[in-house]
Amino acid sequence: MQPINIKYHLQLNYLKHIKQIKMKNLTLIICILFITKISFAQNKNEKPFLEKSFLASEIKNLDIKTSGGGITVEGTDNKNAKVEVYIRSSNWNGTNIDREEIESRLNDYILTVGLIGNKLECIAKNKSNNMNWKKGLSITFKVFVPKNIDTQLNTSGGGISLNDLKGDLNFSTSGGGLNISNLSGNVKGRTSGGAISMTDCHDNVNLTTSGGGITAKYSNGNIYLRTSGGGLTLENLKGKIDASTSGGGINAKTISGTLITSTSGGSISLDDVGGNIKASTSGGGIHANISTIGEYLSLDASSGNIKVDLPLSKGMDLDIRGQRVTHASLNNFDGEVDKDQITGRLNGGGAKVRIHAGSGNVSLN
Repeated sequence: MQPINIKYHLQLNYLKHIKQIKMKNLTLIICILFITKISFAQNKNEKPFLEKSFLASEIKNLDIKTSGGGITVEGTDNKNAKVEVYIRSSNWNGTNIDREEIESRLNDYILTVGLIGNKLECIAKNKSNNMNWKKGLSITFKVFVPKNIDTQLNTSGGGISLNDLKGDLNFSTSGGGLNISNLSGNVKGRTSGGAISMTDCHDNVNLTTSGGGITAKYSNGNIYLRTSGGGLTLENLKGKIDASTSGGGINAKTISGTLITSTSGGSISLDDVGGNIKASTSGGGIHANISTIGEYLSLDASSGNIKVDLPLSKGMDLDIRGQRVTHASLNNFDGEVDKDQITGRLNGGGAKVRIHAGSGNVSLN
């Protein structure tokens, strides 16, 4: 009889346990993806289950709540506002079910579409907290309202899409992405389970996600972006941009104003960026093409190299450090140049330029 290898069996059991955990997590991710897909699954030929119209002039506020579907809001100049309600089964593939079956299942739901004062309310929720998935519904709202409006939108099971609106715009989802365009005013959006795409937004924008990347383009104003689970793509932005991620790289192109950006898990690329700039990474390098410098430029990389193109004809106060520092010709420079640092005044001094590579090299052009 062969002796039992206890260490081998312990390792085998451990690997089986890890595999089971990974499979459970994968199943959860797939479930979220299917829910998100279902929430925006209306095709062009699909007819709404319910459709209502209201005088647009009477609507100042929009309140939408649904626990199992998506939300789409479009701003229009039409005299009438319109609400379309799309209902499907909440099973894996979001299949269509006939009207009789929908009406039967709706006995377990509260579905309200109506005007209360100046507020348009669209509410869909299950009467019980113990939802039967086999009999569950995915209820999605598509709403056409005046462009000037305040919103409170919430769904725990789908994505949110907003276009052509101005006002105090608040929206959140626990199970889908955010897709917004041509918004202005005070814009505040949250998602725990999806990516964010923003185009042509203005004034005050505050967007966060725990489960995806953020793409922001052709926008200006005070822009605040946060993600814990993806990269940042920033393009053609103006104003004050504060954007950070804990889980991906950063690509910024054609930015002007103030840019404050950081990542704990990737590299940073800055192309044609000008103004006040502060960028840092704990998990990669930095490649920067700086067109102009305002009051300051600060680049920090804890464990990677930094390569930066600067407008060396301008006045700067330089503080550059790394394991090794290489540079182009520094004309009209007064200070100290060593193999691992450059400190002093260029062209009589001016903008504060701090470039530090903790365990990497710095290349200055």
